[in-house]
Amino acid sequence: MANPAQGAKYRGSIHDFPDFDPSQDAEALYTAMKGFGSDKEAILELITSRSNKQRQEICLSYKSLYGKDLIADLKYELTGKFERLIVGLMRPLAYSDAKEIKDAISGIGTDEKCLIEILASRTNEQIHQLVAAYKDAYERDLESDIIGDTSGHFQKMLVVLLQGTREEDNVVSEDLVQQDVQDLFEAGELKWGTDEAQFIFILGNRSKQHLRLVFDEYLKTTGKPIEASIRAELSGDFEKLMLAVVKCVRSTPEYFAERLFKAMKGLGTRDNTLIRIMVTRSELDMLDIREIFRTKYEKSLYSMIKNDTSGEYKKALLKLCGGDDDAAGQFFPEAAQVAYQMWELSAVSRVELKGTVHPAGDFNPDADAKALRKAMKGLGTDEDTIIDIITHRSNAQRQQIRQTFKSHFGRDLMADLKSEISGDLARLILGLMMPPAHYDAKQLKKAMEGAGTDEKALIEILATRNNDEIRAINEAYKEDYHKSLEDALSSDTSGHFKRILISLATGNREEGGEDRDQAREDAQVAAEILEIADTPSGDKTSLETRFMTILCTRSYPHLRRVFQEFIKMTNYDVEHIIKKEMSGDVRDAFVAIVQSVKNKPLFFADKLYKSMKGAGTDEKTLTRVMVSRSEIDLFNIRQEFIEKYDKSLHQALEGDTSGDFLKALLALCGGED
Repeated sequence: MANPAQGAKYRGSIHDFPDFDPSQDAEALYTAMKGFGSDKEAILELITSRSNKQRQEICLSYKSLYGKDLIADLKYELTGKFERLIVGLMRPLAYSDAKEIKDAISGIGTDEKCLIEILASRTNEQIHQLVAAYKDAYERDLESDIIGDTSGHFQKMLVVLLQGTREEDNVVSEDLVQQDVQDLFEAGELKWGTDEAQFIFILGNRSKQHLRLVFDEYLKTTGKPIEASIRAELSGDFEKLMLAVVKCVRSTPEYFAERLFKAMKGLGTRDNTLIRIMVTRSELDMLDIREIFRTKYEKSLYSMIKNDTSGEYKKALLKLCGGDDDAAGQFFPEAAQVAYQMWELSAVSRVELKGTVHPAGDFNPDADAKALRKAMKGLGTDEDTIIDIITHRSNAQRQQIRQTFKSHFGRDLMADLKSEISGDLARLILGLMMPPAHYDAKQLKKAMEGAGTDEKALIEILATRNNDEIRAINEAYKEDYHKSLEDALSSDTSGHFKRILISLATGNREEGGEDRDQAREDAQVAAEILEIADTPSGDKTSLETRFMTILCTRSYPHLRRVFQEFIKMTNYDVEHIIKKEMSGDVRDAFVAIVQSVKNKPLFFADKLYKSMKGAGTDEKTLTRVMVSRSEIDLFNIRQEFIEKYDKSLHQALEGDTSGDFLKALLALCGGED
């Protein structure tokens, strides 16, 4: 349906074609397919420029004028992916869904991902229309066919979704929210085994508004997101289905943005998924999907389609996409609200931060020191013992081991480790043996010494540490290198970038809550410096200084409010505008601050993913993050990693590292999600 309901904003990319004449269009298509060969360009241009309702009228006119079935003629003239896409566009949405489900359960094997995607994401009305269309098209009962092709809890949840009876009342009972949270907790975390029926009933029937509040309360009550519990308690296709339901409850456009990204990333393209989503969402929420895609993956959907497909197929997909969000002036204001909610839900303030490395019980520094000495004595080195001890002790316990080692053997444990192990393993183990502030100080020193500066490392450390950590780093730097950190930064960086780093390095960020009046003023400054305010006030230099001060000195809770006020004021997400309007190290520093404020574990999950993706591994970044976050929030980072990249950090490490380095990293990782 190409026209929005009364009062609603239309978020599709395809609109009704003005001055529409179905007979004229039918004639144009007939001409394009007449004779030897066909004019594919004309076909794609016409069909992707009409709404689905208009395409149905063209089909009727074609039949009246030529006595032929338009879809049959298109199938005859076109081939491959392009044919599948064009023919998909010619069917009403419900019939398109019916065809996809029929294909998913026909023949040998079942396309469970297709079933999950369609049934987890459709509204009650869309489900009812789908069931009716399936009956009409195939003279079969959809529920019976689903039951005949699936089994177990997966089948039960699909049947529940097929009823299309999800509550739609947005009036939510707080008591029922609390009851559902308790029921889910008792059905999973507190139960030996899992009561799947409770998960099916609550996630399959409650309204989206109710479930969003349930998810928020579940996080507060248990300290973990509902997704983590589903992964821990459920398995297989049932687990995937329930996660899809949760994602669609949180944000259906975000769910489809993820599906599109996964359809095109890596080698090969999942064309059936790509076609299905582009066809079915083009008149529903494609603009929101595009906005979230760009925000989440730092590239436009348009550019990814362009780089991943070819020929008329590509041209048709790009028409459905409706525009390039990386092009100048391409912004979708309403979706900025969705982008805000996307990270606000998982903001650090609402999650208990957990490390993966904890103090060892029954700790005995004397026994550990002796075991380490034995592992390094004589011919060869027992790396397994070294890894096992050092990765399973807290940093405070490691310092006790160092002291005990010195007292017992008159030797420096760090020096012995350096002489016995080498390469990436040595960098990791020695990093773990240093007190955190001294480790960070050393990483900063390394980033500034020699030819060239590692700006990314400077930004990563200074933009993410709290005041106490920054002050400890300053003391450690002075103690270890007999020079202040500020002097070192001043001599190695310049301009606005230097000012930002020095401001962060003072460790003077405010630690109070939010001030709404001040937040509105700060948001106005941000809007003016980023050149999207209607009435700029003050000179540019003064505004730049104020903007830097806001990002470098305001408290995290206050900055979250600033970013929310910025969206209300401008309808843009501050992170995206910084990326668009700024450049170089200044942009990277500001983006790191914003991302850290939004969701610090997600910031580090991104750092880890980027250190391992593509050819080669950035072992320095990988080691630095794993060492420095292992006792702070590595468990949370793991959760964000699997949520965003659809693979666990454990799997990523196994696929990208090897040997003793891998063993040590997996020990720090602390488990497979």
